[in-house]
This record gives sequence, C-alpha cells and structure tokens, in this order.
Amino acid sequence: MRAIRRDGLGTLQFWLIALIIGIAAGWATLGFRVAISSLQEWIYGENDVQLASAASQLPWYWVLMVPVIGGLIVGFILQRYTPDGRVRAVAHVIEGAALHNGKVEGKAGLASAVASLITLSSGGSTGREGPVVHLAAVISSKISRFIKADGVTARDLLGCAVASAVAASFNAPIAGTIFAMEVILRHYAVHSFGPIVIAAVSGALISRFRFGDITEFTLPAHMLEFYWELPAFVLLGLTCGMVAVVMMRAIFWAEDTGDHWQAQFGIPGWLRPGLAGLALGVLAIFAPHIIGVGYETTSLALTGQIGFWTAVAFVVVKVAAVAITMGGRMGGGAFSPALMVGALTGLAFGWVATGLAPDLSGTQTLYAIAGMGAVGAAVLGAPISTSLIVFEMTGDWQAGLAVMIAVAVSTSLASKFVARSFFLEQLERRGVRLAAGPQAYLLATIPVRTLMRDLDHPRMADVAACQALIDAKTFVVRSSSLEVALPLFDGSKHAFLPVVASTEAEGTPVLVGALFQVDALRAYSQAMAETAQEQHS
Repeated sequence: MRAIRRDGLGTLQFWLIALIIGIAAGWATLGFRVAISSLQEWIYGENDVQLASAASQLPWYWVLMVPVIGGLIVGFILQRYTPDGRVRAVAHVIEGAALHNGKVEGKAGLASAVASLITLSSGGSTGREGPVVHLAAVISSKISRFIKADGVTARDLLGCAVASAVAASFNAPIAGTIFAMEVILRHYAVHSFGPIVIAAVSGALISRFRFGDITEFTLPAHMLEFYWELPAFVLLGLTCGMVAVVMMRAIFWAEDTGDHWQAQFGIPGWLRPGLAGLALGVLAIFAPHIIGVGYETTSLALTGQIGFWTAVAFVVVKVAAVAITMGGRMGGGAFSPALMVGALTGLAFGWVATGLAPDLSGTQTLYAIAGMGAVGAAVLGAPISTSLIVFEMTGDWQAGLAVMIAVAVSTSLASKFVARSFFLEQLERRGVRLAAGPQAYLLATIPVRTLMRDLDHPRMADVAACQALIDAKTFVVRSSSLEVALPLFDGSKHAFLPVVASTEAEGTPVLVGALFQVDALRAYSQAMAETAQEQHS
C-alpha cells in the first residue's frame, strides 16, 4: 500500500480522521485521569483534590510503604516492556515528530502509561500531562501506521492527538491547540491548525462531559496596581526562571546520581523505582503535600492560604520529591509539578512584595498566578501555551498582563541555562539535538544507505581509492546518517567517502559502496526545502 499523503486526502476526510483521533485521545486521557483518582481513593481514601490532607491522617507505615510497592511494580513493568527501563513522555513525542515521521513506540508507550498511572496513584511526585501526551501519540501512531500515512500527515495527526490530550487533561482547548504546535510540532503551519482545533475541542468536550464546564482552580478576587506594580513582576519572572532552572538541574542531577549508584552497587533496573519510592515515602511522612500531582497544595497557594516560610519549605521539598521520582525512573511528567512549584514561589514572592509596599501592590494571589505560569513556561519552554493553560485553568484573564511579563522574563532567563526547555534538554542529554532547529537535526534523519552508490553502480568511486581511505581510517558505516558523514567530508577534503558494512574490532571493514558529497548535499537541501514547505504552507 502506497503511503497516504496529506494532499491526497480530501479536507473533510482528513478532518474526520482528526476528529476520530481527537475523540480517542480525549477518552484515553479521561480514562487515565479517572483511573488515577479511583486508585488514589482506594489507596489513600481521597483523590488529588484532598490527597495531602488525607495522607496526613494515615498511619506513617502506610504512607511509607505505598510508594515502595508502587515503585517495585513500576520497575517490573518497565524492565519487562521497555528496552531501556525508562518511561516515555513528552520528550519522546517531540523526538517522534522531528525524527520518526510523527510516530512513537507502541508497546513501550503503553507500558509507560501504566507505569505512570501507578506512580501517580501510589505517591509519585510528578504530573499526568507527560503520560497522556505520549498515550495520545501512541493512538495517532497506530492510526498513521494503519493508513500508511506519510511523514507530514502523521505529524499533523500526532498534533491532533496531543492537542486533544492536553485539552482534556486541563479543560483547556485553546492551550491544547497551541501546545501541540508550539511544543510538539514546533511550527504554526496553517494546514495543521484546523484539524488540530477540531481535535482539541473534541478532547475538551469529553472532559466537560465528565467534569462539567468548570475551571481547575477557583480564585478569590484580587487586583493589580498596574503601573506601579509591573516592575515587581519582572523581578518575579527572574526569580521563577532561576527556580525553574534549579528544578530542572535537580532532576538531571538525580538522574545522573541514580545512574552512578546503580552502576557502582550493581542495582538491578527493576529495583531502582522501588528505592526511589522508599525515599519518597520517608519524605511524605513529614511532607504529605508531595504526593501525587499536588492540586490541593496548588489551590491553597492560589488562594493565599499558605504562609511565606511554609511556601518556601514546600518549594524545596517538592523540587526534591520531583527529582527523586524522575531520577528514580518512575513515571509522570514535569509540567504539573512546575505549576505547583511556581504557584508556591509566586505566593512567597507576593508576601514579600506586598509586605514591602502594601500601598503600591495588589494581592499575593496574583503573584501566585503569575508565578505558576512563569515556572511552568520556563520548564515547558512554551510561553504562549503555558500562559493560555494558566488562564484556562483559573478562568482569570484579568491577570494576563502580570502573567505575560513574568512568563516572558522567566523563559528568557531559563533558556540561557538549558536547551530551550526541559524536554529538549532531555533529548540533548541523549544525543538528540533538536534545539538548534531542522538545519541541525535533519541530518540525523537521512540514512547513508539510501544515498550511497553500490559497488555495481555505473558511477561508483574507484575501489582502490576507497580501500586507501579505509586503510587511513576514513570511512562511514552503512548504518549511520549524514549527521556522521558530512563532518567527515569537511575533515577529509575528498569528494566521496567509502561506505563499509560495519566497524567490528575483530574484522576488517568490508567495502559496500561510496557516499559522494554532492549526493549528500543534494539530499540535505531537499530535506530542508520539504521542511520549510511543511512549516510555511
């Protein structure tokens, strides 16, 4: 069956597929969310709305052991069903959109969703947006493979699935639309906008069918002393940017430390999440607010019911808990914890600002709203969609100016320390360099084997010359990409490079063809042109 191209489908036909994907992703997200609440009620006696309060009333040994058991189950699932024992989340969806023609892993993705469900239900300190985004991507990938969709079509369908998942998760259809384009597809092509909107609206409607047309948080009245108070939100943005950097660096440090200890002491991969659960359980005995997504604590911060020092302490402990959870390779995402940390940071800043200049400032809750957006945007690397998520979750569009100022400053500052976002930095740490743009990562999508001239090609390079280059250790492996080959051309100054079957240490590299620089540059130029056409059509 020939690959289906976007221009080969009628508009109504494509939008119908987008609607189907949106509905499927929306129901999957709703099911994931309801499953978390049901398991939390079964384990702790309350869902995330009052989870911290309920956990504080439970016996200490229960609070300690639940995350351990959950971590051991997560470890077994990931060890059994993923090749590397790691949870798939937003970063993998971004990678799939850029490098794998809009598709992600199926079995590992489903296993990650189950692992994240158990993590969030049993004391893990992460969020649900990462798992539902990847779960939605699995759905779109299944459909794209079924209809044999080409890369452009599959990426558009991936955007539809993600938009629906975000819209259903946060009851935020506008933010879901922009999130899919700003974070996942990383462009705003007009041809993608219509179907993505359809999918996002369908996801939001499914969420409202279950929960009603309500905002995630209910806020008290507040005011902004506009002109006098705006410089304070610049300072808040700087503060939140640094907090976001510390949070991201803490997660990466925990990941590296976990890798080191695992190698040093020979800890099996399945046990690592269980040990992380033990650390979380000990922490939760003294700070039950770290359990789960943290909506109860976030709501208290947004309504000004937490004092300055308590807010500061909660920020420190929550950052530690998120780092332990993700460094321990348990499931969940980083965005919802960032919203909680941001609300607490903003509230603490608000107590100081309003205390220093009570006659020139509004309320502390306004700083909490702006802080929530500022830390979330810095982690997500998406100032537009994060601002919209905050507005749609709170229903407070009057705070727009304060939120936008804090978000703009925080994202600008944080981008100096990470590769534009937490997710892109995750990819950079795995050697997947997407932050620099398509001119950098497209080389990794072009295999050498598709461009090389075989030995029987009429314009194959001279075999003796190829062998001489092989003897000089100047060659490229058939399984590599232009990301490896093009720098070799710059270093060798040759018009071609010999292509070998492998580089096994025990054997001599076997010549199988030659890669000419003109062929490589032509393919790269064509890929750039196709990308530009997709992004600007």
